[in-house]
Amino acid sequence: MFVDECTIEVVAGNGGNGCVSFRREKFVPKGGPDGGDGGDGGSVWLRVNPHRRTLNHLRHTPTFRAQAGRPGMGKQMTGARGESVIVEVPAGTVVRDAGTGELVCDAVESGEERVLARGGRGGRGNVHFKRPVRRTPRIAEKGRPGEHRRLDLTLRLLADVGLIGLPNAGKSTLLARLSNARPKIADYPFTTLTPILGIVPLRDFDSVVMADLPGLIEGAAEGKGLGQRFLRHIERTRFLLVLIECTEPEPARTLALLRRELEEWSSELGRRPMSVCYSKADLMTGSERDQLPPLGDEPPVFISSHTGEGMTALINLLESHLGSGGDAPPPGQADHTPARERTGHPWPTRWVIPDRPGALVPSRTEREERR
Repeated sequence: MFVDECTIEVVAGNGGNGCVSFRREKFVPKGGPDGGDGGDGGSVWLRVNPHRRTLNHLRHTPTFRAQAGRPGMGKQMTGARGESVIVEVPAGTVVRDAGTGELVCDAVESGEERVLARGGRGGRGNVHFKRPVRRTPRIAEKGRPGEHRRLDLTLRLLADVGLIGLPNAGKSTLLARLSNARPKIADYPFTTLTPILGIVPLRDFDSVVMADLPGLIEGAAEGKGLGQRFLRHIERTRFLLVLIECTEPEPARTLALLRRELEEWSSELGRRPMSVCYSKADLMTGSERDQLPPLGDEPPVFISSHTGEGMTALINLLESHLGSGGDAPPPGQADHTPARERTGHPWPTRWVIPDRPGALVPSRTEREERR
């Protein structure tokens, strides 16, 4: 089941109380205070697991509670620290506070860890309160409470190419033709109900991630059909591939409709690099294709997922726009630098939300390497 939205509750552990104790030992007169500190409470961490694809595993565990710190003891013994809890999410998960809507973090890096709820600090024992004028303090601090938050998690897929088109435009068939993905294909609208990802191989042992999204209809940005629910998955795609059927009576009007829905959802999507292909080219003859109007600045590409026609031209088109992965150049500006020399990310870092709150800590592998 594809789950891209869920709400969880994270409760960090409370800090342990400090101890009031005095050293009582034979042959040690006036031993003095020796109460230890309480242990810190465990925190709730978020970790990006590259093997996760959806948020389905969080539906049945809506509450994550870390362990509380143990109280301090005599002989200046500090209480044990509470164990932390890790919430694993797929890459591309956006975390917001359910009450205020404040952005907590935007997790995109594999292995990235961030604090969702910080554990309470342990209280100090009475050994910290001894003074020349107060040699037998009988006070100790209580542990501070841990953070308690209710969070909304939203998944936005990380893909290189997003397939856009009306229902039954041939998006699922194209993905099945180019990759090993096996989306559902049928002769009725809205066959695709959830986004499907596929790895499309390119030349020189390179590849791109292609996302098959549910079909858009007029008014999708306002909530009609499945558009509003899945339009957010297009926001992280570097390149948009629009499929329009050759048999469409008014292809220019169809393209204008799709552009309008994208711009109404996000102004950034209207400026995203985009190419248009005529699908189901096997249904038309050569003379009929010549009568179709060109869409966009590039010459139209005719493809047929059934016969395989135009697949090589489509791969060349993707290579010219995406190269070897990395950031897509800004609209209207060419960038011939190899993408992997510009950045090591397989998605556009300039679209990641900047100044993300939360403490970024090194992953477990990095901590072991530093040791």
